[in-house]
Amino acid sequence: MAVTKGRTSTGHQTPTLKTGDKAPEFELPIVNKDGNFKLADYRGKSVVLVFFPLAFTPV
Repeated sequence: MAVTKGRTSTGHQTPTLKTGDKAPEFELPIVNKDGNFKLADYRGKSVVLVFFPLAFTPV
């Protein structure tokens, strides 16, 4: 796993979710508008979360 300079990885401390497990609560900043995405706001609904590393940076 790549780790950005000055940051540490906690992946080895995070349990892996299995099919049917409830996702842990989390909150993320929304890139293209103000506010945060909170999983709690979508409980009971279907959610697909996709990560695009460096999607808004020039390559």
